[in-house]
Amino acid sequence: MPALERWVLHRLAEIDGRIRKMTESFDFHGIFTELHTLCNSDLSAFYFEIRKDRLYCDAADSVERRACRTVMNEVFERLTAWLAPILAFTAEEAWQSRVQDIENSVHLRSYDPIPDGWHDADLGARWAGIRQVRQVVTTALEAARNDGAIGASLQAAPVVHLDAAGAALFEGEDAASLFITSDAGISTDAAPDDAFTVEGIENVAVVFATADGGKCARCWKIMPEVTTEDGICQRCEDVVNAAG
Repeated sequence: MPALERWVLHRLAEIDGRIRKMTESFDFHGIFTELHTLCNSDLSAFYFEIRKDRLYCDAADSVERRACRTVMNEVFERLTAWLAPILAFTAEEAWQSRVQDIENSVHLRSYDPIPDGWHDADLGARWAGIRQVRQVVTTALEAARNDGAIGASLQAAPVVHLDAAGAALFEGEDAASLFITSDAGISTDAAPDDAFTVEGIENVAVVFATADGGKCARCWKIMPEVTTEDGICQRCEDVVNAAG
């Protein structure tokens, strides 16, 4: 399973322990705060934002896309159970939209146990570092958008200058997918003086550049192999051809 999906499972494991304790002490405000952070910061602004390209554009049977759907199912199963004590009708409506069995109420469920293998503190620390780097990149892209250099992040191909430890965080990862850009580079070279930085975040500097190529009509990424207005990139061509 990809590391990002394993990170989501780790976050579910972290939250589960706290929510169980808060449920036992009837701390429903604490449950709300915990779940609001999960839904707003971890899922909507991060995981879903990154993985929507995979869900929309990868082959339906690709291992990576199936891993994403598996994790989203785990999120749904646990989120509806966690929300049930404080959003009784909303949780039931969401649950029934999936199971369509009125006798199988969300309020008859228990909190499912979390598998031991989901909790991974080292993985959690790694992705905390990645998210901090991503924060700087996202801020740099927003500045470029405000300056009129780009209209969307997929028009960008930033180079991110990191120290050795920071660069190691991205080993095995597609940085462009994490930054939601068409291309991206990770460099351990010294950053130029005019590189973009964020106060308070050390050893992260971004050099903005635009992506080369044409816009894929299917995934909207700017790719060098796209040379016509209605052309598609190699990944999308492979998916379309495989689908017949």
